[in-house]
Amino acid sequence: MPIAAHALHARDLLRQRADSARRMLACCTLCPRQCRVNRLAGETGRCATGALARIASYGPHFGEEAPLVGQGGSGAIFLAGCNLCCCFCQNHDISQGEEAGQEVDAHEFASVMLELQAMGCHNINLVTPSHVAPQIAAALIPALEGGLDIPIVFNCGGYESVETLALLDGVIDIYLPDIKFWRSDTANRYAGAPDYPERAGAALAVMHRQVGDLVIGADGLARAGLLIRHLLMPGLLAETESILRHIAATLPPATTINIMAQYHPCGLAGQHAELGRAVTGEEYRRALAMARALGFTRLDTPDFARMLRRLGL
Repeated sequence: MPIAAHALHARDLLRQRADSARRMLACCTLCPRQCRVNRLAGETGRCATGALARIASYGPHFGEEAPLVGQGGSGAIFLAGCNLCCCFCQNHDISQGEEAGQEVDAHEFASVMLELQAMGCHNINLVTPSHVAPQIAAALIPALEGGLDIPIVFNCGGYESVETLALLDGVIDIYLPDIKFWRSDTANRYAGAPDYPERAGAALAVMHRQVGDLVIGADGLARAGLLIRHLLMPGLLAETESILRHIAATLPPATTINIMAQYHPCGLAGQHAELGRAVTGEEYRRALAMARALGFTRLDTPDFARMLRRLGL
């Protein structure tokens, strides 16, 4: 099953998409922040990123969902900067550090992708990519010409512009959004993004329309489709229920969902007393029960045995 971007590239449409996306950087409206700064001239907005993408680190990653990890790992590229900037981000130094990461042009970015493929990774996992969609599209051109042929994963925070997602139609194989909040006041308190619920809801619909339900091959590896994450937050089970109800009402019951319980205080979470604890086992069990009661048939749950084996424990 060839990756989606090959078809666009063969018709020279990928270059057109990349050029269209790049033009948006001159008055940046790539994400809902609508900063309207000229990133081509070196100006930066909320994401603290100019004309070039910044890569903080990359390598095989074994902590993702099993269909992404396989035996060779997910080829994670941690991109510096972020358009959402949650106060509790576990990668706070990367996502909100203006000096984090190394700037790369399209060919350097492509070389990283090809290196990950050569290392045996099963996909290219672009972590926090929303603010560098043009740079990703541009890098895929030399990457495809260099032989890239593993799925492209868009691992994002869910705070997306549907206009930017339209430019990625046929470029991205697997969408991996983490839907975090469902109340405007919560999203504003923790990320300064009161419009997050409506933006995330619209993004999910577009993502599913583009790639459909998650497709897993006979080898257990994800080939294409939508895999929704939800980071369970302490004391916010009502929002979890609202998120799950929205997904149940708007997407098929075969939608793959991973309810993640790994939250722990990071970054600037200490500014909010209620975020000063981890999620409890009872909260996680109740969240899973909610999902099952709503009829979801594909819940991704952690394979702790696999993780321990990978760590040699």
